[in-house]
Amino acid sequence: MTPMIHPTAIIDSSAKIAENVHIGPYAVICAAVEIGANTRIGAHTIVCGPTFIGAGNRIFQHAVLGEEPQDLGYQDEATRLVIGERNVIREYATLNRGTAKGGGITKIGDDNYLMAYTHIGHDCQIGSNNVFTNSTSLSGHVEVNDHCNLGGFTLLHQFTRIGSYAFTSMGSAINRDVPPFVMVSGNYARSYGINKVGLQRKGFPPDLIQAISRAYKLLVRTRAEREAALAQLEPLAEQYSEVQLFIDFVLSSSRGIVK
Repeated sequence: MTPMIHPTAIIDSSAKIAENVHIGPYAVICAAVEIGANTRIGAHTIVCGPTFIGAGNRIFQHAVLGEEPQDLGYQDEATRLVIGERNVIREYATLNRGTAKGGGITKIGDDNYLMAYTHIGHDCQIGSNNVFTNSTSLSGHVEVNDHCNLGGFTLLHQFTRIGSYAFTSMGSAINRDVPPFVMVSGNYARSYGINKVGLQRKGFPPDLIQAISRAYKLLVRTRAEREAALAQLEPLAEQYSEVQLFIDFVLSSSRGIVK
């Protein structure tokens, strides 16, 4: 099927446009851009390259994707932005390419919903099924796993990590790692328990939620010695892979976790 491109759009001759792609009025698609099938690009959107956009994405008007990283050390290296499938990227979102020193790639997974004015800085690694509410801003080198919900105006410091199923409230300023399943709020953010409602909505059974809560209390909430806490959690980690995920995340944190 022939791509549906508005006559006012500007498309570089080297861009690769798959079947059934819609490109709206005054959009600009630059060199070294590849757009997968059934993707819709809104009016006035700019896509710079090298950028790969997978199939079935919906990109709303005035978004800017694949522009140079906001890094003073960037020297025009051929870094990339890679976007997976079925993502929704709303108005005025900005997603930057990577840097050579940061691995060269900014990567977005599948089925994410990035609301208006979301900013994803260079070298960020974003998983799948996340919701970034309006004006969420990620500095460079941030890692967000899967099924996270970041509240409006959440700010993430460079090199921070957000574990799967975490929740941040509106206006959270995060300068340390947020473990999986945890709910945080504030400036700077503090933890306020596990994301119980979110886990229930995702179908987590009560016994698993209780096990995750136990891991949170022993490794985040209390001042218990870590070795003693890990010994208590060992049976739960053997029974539930989610508890082992929580433990692995905490133990691997180089910045320290939100307390």
